[in-house]
Amino acid sequence: MATETTNGGGTNAAGGPPPPPVLKHSPWMVLFTLCLGFFMILLDTTIVNIAIPDIIDNLGASLDQILWILSSYILVYAVLLITAGRLGDLFGPKRMFMLGLVVFTLASAACAFAQDPTQLIVFRVVQGLGGALLTPQTLSVITTIFPADKRGAAFGIWGAVAGVATVAGPTLGGWLVTDYGWRWIFLVNLPVGVLALVLAWIVMPELRLNRRHQLDVLGTVLVTIGLFLLCYGLIEGQPHNWGEVWGPVTIPQILVAAAVVLALFMFQQYKQRDGEPLIPFSIFADRNFSIMNWVVAAISFGMLGLFFPLVIYLQNVLDLSAFQAGLTTAPMSLVSMFVAPVAGRLADRIGGKFILFGGLALWVGGLAMVVASAQLDSSRADLLPGLLIAGVGLGGTFAPLQTIAMRNIAPQVAGAASGFINTTRQLGAVIGSAAVGALLQSRLSDLVIEKATANAGALPEAFRAPFVAKFSEMASRGLELGGGGAALPTGTPPEVAALATRTFHEAFVPAMKSTMLLPLIVLTVATLSVLLVKRRRQAASVPGQAQPADAPAIVEV
Repeated sequence: MATETTNGGGTNAAGGPPPPPVLKHSPWMVLFTLCLGFFMILLDTTIVNIAIPDIIDNLGASLDQILWILSSYILVYAVLLITAGRLGDLFGPKRMFMLGLVVFTLASAACAFAQDPTQLIVFRVVQGLGGALLTPQTLSVITTIFPADKRGAAFGIWGAVAGVATVAGPTLGGWLVTDYGWRWIFLVNLPVGVLALVLAWIVMPELRLNRRHQLDVLGTVLVTIGLFLLCYGLIEGQPHNWGEVWGPVTIPQILVAAAVVLALFMFQQYKQRDGEPLIPFSIFADRNFSIMNWVVAAISFGMLGLFFPLVIYLQNVLDLSAFQAGLTTAPMSLVSMFVAPVAGRLADRIGGKFILFGGLALWVGGLAMVVASAQLDSSRADLLPGLLIAGVGLGGTFAPLQTIAMRNIAPQVAGAASGFINTTRQLGAVIGSAAVGALLQSRLSDLVIEKATANAGALPEAFRAPFVAKFSEMASRGLELGGGGAALPTGTPPEVAALATRTFHEAFVPAMKSTMLLPLIVLTVATLSVLLVKRRRQAASVPGQAQPADAPAIVEV
């Protein structure tokens, strides 16, 4: 291998900016490898949801255990992204990417062979660790190995993978669970993980900066505790009715503690801004990076906030199977997959500001059409036009967003910047699911009692009071949306069961439609925020000119 070299301050002999790294393999092959690992990681944030009924039946998991099987992965993943990004700056993104692949793939195998819910929760935690180690390295490597005039196309492919993985989970998971059982949603990771690991060993460059970094231990501890408390409070808020968790400890107290610890973390980072902070404050000097962090959080908020109630609607109201529900949303992901690379190339040529604005506007418009089309008697075909428009819009967001965010980030802090923007993306998803889940439960609890009272008149008098009482009881303790919401005792007369199902449907649809206004509003604000982006100067489109003149040289070793 070539050895690490320096050039005395990060400029070439002519005094210009540093040359791009010298690669032994095509950067597009490196990108394929990065996307392969990234796809696998993102897929596991959604694919497990579809297997919940099968896991309950085969492992005997309780509702609390199911919630932790879902949440433990996202919790660990979101908490460690910032630290993992900085570790990539310190030890090299290739090492962290490969380590993340090894940990994630082995943990997936362990999940597949788990014998009880506790084992599955533990192995999901380890999966989250592997995913966190891997994810930030993808953006930092793309930013480093692609010249400015090719970066948009690269981010377009990366964005297509991100978009497809997020919404493809229900489709792939539904097929695997239906035909092979829940263990295969984890076993499918093994060949993908092994292939990505081999490719990473062969094609990924050992990128090194001239300057050695030191890990900010105090900052790492503070941000880990703060993000853990924040994510835990948001994830566990709904199951605990935003009240007590352990004895006198409540969810609001946990969230306040999270805010205090994160405030201390930001103060500590500011105090040592001239040293080696975990989050270099220089990344926020770029207005575009700061705006894109808000926008990416809003996109994740909207995506989780919209698709959580939509999946329930497809399965519990339209009575589709998990696989059919996944196929219903598949056209959106397919369209976005083809649009994203085109949007990336256009971002290289004309800049990403108005491509991103148009993409977000189309996505919000398409999703608004989906919400408007969702009725009690709707079919999958009624939702298709809105999903197709939303897919075009989604394909036009990821590439220009990442291009705008990372364009002016110096390579020596690319890992930290990547870790931070991925953290805001995950926090947006966690906050979105918590906010929409809480709002949906509140609206549904009110409407279901109202509908039950109105519909009880169709029953014989002996059944009316128990019918209303059953729905009142379910509303008071929180409706279990995944079970259809109308879980009645065995032996309930068919006419009562049918009316109970209709009552739930009549309550759920308006509750869903009003709840989905929240993510649509957040996405609309994010769309308008794009207008604040500074457009690039024409000179920035010249290869090698995007980085600051004092950026250190990078070579493959």
